Amino acid sequence: MLFSNPLLAATLLATLGLAHPLAAEDAQPPQLDARQSRSTENAQGCADMIIVFARGTTEGGNVGTIVGPPLLAAVKQAAGGRTVAMQGVDYPANIPGFLAGGDRQGSAEMAKQVQSFIAKCPGSQVVMSGYSQGGQLVHNAAEQLPAAALQRVSSAVIFGDPKNGQPVAGLGQQKTLVICRQGDNICDGGNRILAPHLQYGRDVGKAAEFMVGQAA
Repeated sequence: MLFSNPLLAATLLATLGLAHPLAAEDAQPPQLDARQSRSTENAQGCADMIIVFARGTTEGGNVGTIVGPPLLAAVKQAAGGRTVAMQGVDYPANIPGFLAGGDRQGSAEMAKQVQSFIAKCPGSQVVMSGYSQGGQLVHNAAEQLPAAALQRVSSAVIFGDPKNGQPVAGLGQQKTLVICRQGDNICDGGNRILAPHLQYGRDVGKAAEFMVGQAA
Protein backbone atom coordinates (compact mmCIF):
# COMPACT_ATOMS: atom_id res chain seq x y z
CA MET A 1 0.00 0.00 0.00
CA LEU A 2 1.53 3.31 -1.03
CA PHE A 3 0.19 6.69 0.01
CA SER A 4 1.68 9.60 -1.95
CA ASN A 5 -0.68 12.19 -0.47
CA PRO A 6 0.93 13.96 2.52
CA LEU A 7 -2.52 14.59 3.96
CA LEU A 8 -3.14 10.85 4.19
CA ALA A 9 0.17 10.36 5.94
CA ALA A 10 -0.68 13.10 8.42
CA THR A 11 -4.10 11.56 8.97
CA LEU A 12 -2.53 8.21 9.76
CA LEU A 13 -0.15 9.79 12.24
CA ALA A 14 -3.04 11.48 13.99
CA THR A 15 -5.18 8.37 13.89
CA LEU A 16 -2.46 6.17 15.36
CA GLY A 17 -2.08 8.62 18.18
CA LEU A 18 -5.79 8.84 18.91
CA ALA A 19 -7.30 5.48 18.09
CA HIS A 20 -5.06 3.15 20.09
CA PRO A 21 -6.29 4.35 23.53
CA LEU A 22 -9.91 3.96 22.47
CA ALA A 23 -9.54 0.20 22.21
CA ALA A 24 -6.88 -0.41 24.83
CA GLU A 25 -9.26 -2.48 26.94
CA ASP A 26 -9.88 -4.83 23.99
CA ALA A 27 -6.22 -5.27 23.19
CA GLN A 28 -4.56 -6.03 26.52
CA PRO A 29 -1.90 -8.70 25.96
CA PRO A 30 -1.14 -11.48 28.42
CA GLN A 31 1.74 -10.99 30.85
CA LEU A 32 5.01 -11.80 29.13
CA ASP A 33 8.46 -12.44 30.45
CA ALA A 34 11.39 -10.46 29.03
CA ARG A 35 12.45 -13.30 26.76
CA GLN A 36 9.03 -13.48 25.12
CA SER A 37 8.78 -9.75 24.45
CA ARG A 38 12.14 -9.78 22.68
CA SER A 39 11.69 -12.82 20.45
CA THR A 40 9.37 -15.55 21.61
CA GLU A 41 11.21 -18.89 21.67
CA ASN A 42 13.75 -17.36 19.25
CA ALA A 43 13.46 -20.47 17.04
CA GLN A 44 17.17 -21.30 17.17
CA GLY A 45 16.57 -25.04 17.02
CA CYS A 46 14.53 -27.10 14.59
CA ALA A 47 11.04 -27.44 16.06
CA ASP A 48 8.36 -29.46 14.28
CA MET A 49 6.68 -26.16 13.39
CA ILE A 50 8.50 -22.85 12.99
CA ILE A 51 6.43 -19.66 12.67
CA VAL A 52 8.24 -16.70 11.14
CA PHE A 53 6.17 -13.79 12.44
CA ALA A 54 6.20 -10.06 11.65
CA ARG A 55 4.61 -7.73 14.21
CA GLY A 56 2.43 -4.72 13.43
CA THR A 57 3.28 -1.04 13.09
CA THR A 58 4.49 0.62 16.33
CA GLU A 59 4.45 -2.67 18.28
CA GLY A 60 7.44 -3.22 20.53
CA GLY A 61 9.63 -6.25 21.05
CA ASN A 62 10.32 -8.68 18.26
CA VAL A 63 6.91 -10.33 17.96
CA GLY A 64 4.72 -7.53 19.32
CA THR A 65 1.99 -8.09 21.89
CA ILE A 66 -1.42 -8.12 20.20
CA VAL A 67 -1.05 -11.27 18.08
CA GLY A 68 2.42 -12.82 18.33
CA PRO A 69 2.55 -14.21 21.89
CA PRO A 70 -1.08 -15.42 22.08
CA LEU A 71 -0.72 -16.99 18.62
CA LEU A 72 2.29 -19.01 19.74
CA ALA A 73 0.43 -20.19 22.84
CA ALA A 74 -2.59 -21.21 20.76
CA VAL A 75 -0.51 -23.12 18.21
CA LYS A 76 1.34 -24.96 20.98
CA GLN A 77 -1.99 -26.00 22.48
CA ALA A 78 -3.37 -27.13 19.12
CA ALA A 79 -0.21 -28.95 18.06
CA GLY A 80 -0.51 -31.75 20.59
CA GLY A 81 2.88 -33.35 21.12
CA ARG A 82 4.60 -31.51 18.29
CA THR A 83 7.13 -28.81 19.16
CA VAL A 84 6.47 -25.23 18.05
CA ALA A 85 8.75 -22.19 17.89
CA MET A 86 8.29 -18.62 16.73
CA GLN A 87 10.89 -16.30 15.27
CA GLY A 88 10.14 -12.59 15.07
CA VAL A 89 11.26 -10.53 12.10
CA ASP A 90 13.62 -7.77 13.19
CA TYR A 91 12.44 -4.60 11.44
CA PRO A 92 11.49 -1.02 12.43
CA ALA A 93 7.70 -1.52 12.16
CA ASN A 94 7.27 2.22 11.72
CA ILE A 95 4.67 4.33 9.92
CA PRO A 96 6.81 5.16 6.86
CA GLY A 97 7.21 1.43 6.26
CA PHE A 98 3.46 0.94 6.34
CA LEU A 99 2.90 3.85 3.97
CA ALA A 100 5.43 2.33 1.57
CA GLY A 101 3.52 -0.94 1.43
CA GLY A 102 5.69 -2.74 3.96
CA ASP A 103 9.23 -2.03 5.12
CA ARG A 104 11.65 -3.05 2.35
CA GLN A 105 14.44 -4.31 4.62
CA GLY A 106 11.95 -6.11 6.83
CA SER A 107 10.44 -7.85 3.82
CA ALA A 108 13.88 -9.02 2.70
CA GLU A 109 14.71 -10.14 6.24
CA MET A 110 11.54 -12.22 6.44
CA ALA A 111 12.36 -13.93 3.14
CA LYS A 112 15.89 -14.55 4.39
CA GLN A 113 14.66 -16.10 7.64
CA VAL A 114 12.21 -18.38 5.84
CA GLN A 115 14.91 -19.63 3.49
CA SER A 116 17.31 -20.12 6.39
CA PHE A 117 14.90 -22.30 8.35
CA ILE A 118 13.99 -24.29 5.24
CA ALA A 119 17.67 -24.98 4.60
CA LYS A 120 18.75 -25.88 8.13
CA CYS A 121 15.52 -27.58 9.27
CA PRO A 122 14.40 -29.87 6.41
CA GLY A 123 12.03 -31.75 8.69
CA SER A 124 10.25 -28.65 10.02
CA GLN A 125 7.00 -27.14 8.81
CA VAL A 126 7.67 -23.44 8.18
CA VAL A 127 4.81 -20.95 8.52
CA MET A 128 4.77 -17.30 7.44
CA SER A 129 2.59 -15.00 9.51
CA GLY A 130 2.14 -11.32 10.21
CA TYR A 131 -0.15 -8.72 11.72
CA SER A 132 -0.96 -5.36 10.10
CA GLN A 133 2.26 -4.11 8.45
CA GLY A 134 3.59 -7.57 9.23
CA GLY A 135 1.01 -8.82 6.74
CA GLN A 136 2.52 -6.55 4.11
CA LEU A 137 5.86 -8.20 4.86
CA VAL A 138 4.35 -11.65 4.31
CA HIS A 139 3.12 -10.59 0.85
CA ASN A 140 6.41 -8.93 -0.04
CA ALA A 141 8.60 -11.75 1.27
CA ALA A 142 6.61 -14.35 -0.65
CA GLU A 143 7.25 -12.42 -3.85
CA GLN A 144 10.99 -12.63 -3.14
CA LEU A 145 11.11 -16.35 -2.40
CA PRO A 146 11.99 -18.87 -5.11
CA ALA A 147 9.37 -21.43 -6.08
CA ALA A 148 11.30 -24.24 -4.40
CA ALA A 149 11.22 -22.41 -1.07
CA LEU A 150 7.52 -21.58 -1.36
CA GLN A 151 6.77 -25.27 -1.83
CA ARG A 152 8.25 -25.85 1.62
CA VAL A 153 6.08 -23.18 3.29
CA SER A 154 3.20 -25.05 4.89
CA SER A 155 0.92 -22.02 5.27
CA ALA A 156 0.67 -18.24 5.46
CA VAL A 157 -1.62 -16.53 7.97
CA ILE A 158 -2.22 -12.77 8.06
CA PHE A 159 -4.17 -10.75 10.62
CA GLY A 160 -5.56 -7.31 9.69
CA ASP A 161 -4.10 -7.42 6.18
CA PRO A 162 -3.52 -4.02 4.51
CA LYS A 163 -3.29 -5.96 1.23
CA ASN A 164 -6.54 -7.80 1.83
CA GLY A 165 -7.85 -9.28 -1.40
CA GLN A 166 -4.41 -9.75 -2.91
CA PRO A 167 -3.08 -13.33 -3.04
CA VAL A 168 0.13 -14.31 -1.30
CA ALA A 169 2.37 -14.90 -4.30
CA GLY A 170 3.32 -18.50 -4.94
CA LEU A 171 1.01 -19.96 -2.31
CA GLY A 172 -2.30 -21.47 -3.28
CA GLN A 173 -5.49 -20.24 -1.70
CA GLN A 174 -5.73 -23.46 0.28
CA LYS A 175 -2.45 -22.62 2.07
CA THR A 176 -3.42 -19.04 2.92
CA LEU A 177 -5.64 -17.65 5.67
CA VAL A 178 -6.36 -13.92 5.93
CA ILE A 179 -8.30 -12.86 9.01
CA CYS A 180 -9.97 -9.46 8.73
CA ARG A 181 -12.45 -8.25 11.33
CA GLN A 182 -15.58 -6.40 10.32
CA GLY A 183 -15.01 -2.67 10.58
CA ASP A 184 -11.22 -2.89 10.28
CA ASN A 185 -10.37 0.12 8.15
CA ILE A 186 -6.87 -1.21 7.44
CA CYS A 187 -8.33 -4.32 5.80
CA ASP A 188 -10.56 -2.04 3.74
CA GLY A 189 -7.51 -0.29 2.29
CA GLY A 190 -7.67 2.67 4.68
CA ASN A 191 -5.23 4.14 7.16
CA ARG A 192 -7.34 4.47 10.32
CA ILE A 193 -6.56 2.30 13.34
CA LEU A 194 -10.00 1.54 14.79
CA ALA A 195 -10.93 -0.87 17.57
CA PRO A 196 -11.39 -3.94 15.32
CA HIS A 197 -7.77 -3.69 14.18
CA LEU A 198 -6.62 -4.15 17.77
CA GLN A 199 -8.74 -7.23 18.51
CA TYR A 200 -6.98 -9.96 16.53
CA GLY A 201 -5.78 -11.65 19.68
CA ARG A 202 -9.30 -13.08 19.78
CA ASP A 203 -8.73 -14.91 16.49
CA VAL A 204 -5.57 -16.84 17.28
CA GLY A 205 -7.48 -20.07 17.93
CA LYS A 206 -8.83 -20.13 14.38
CA ALA A 207 -5.39 -19.34 13.02
CA ALA A 208 -3.75 -22.05 15.13
CA GLU A 209 -6.15 -24.71 13.89
CA PHE A 210 -5.42 -23.71 10.30
CA MET A 211 -1.64 -23.74 10.79
CA VAL A 212 -1.65 -27.12 12.50
CA GLY A 213 -4.02 -28.56 9.91
CA GLN A 214 -1.80 -27.44 7.05
CA ALA A 215 1.26 -28.85 8.79
CA ALA A 216 -0.29 -32.30 9.22
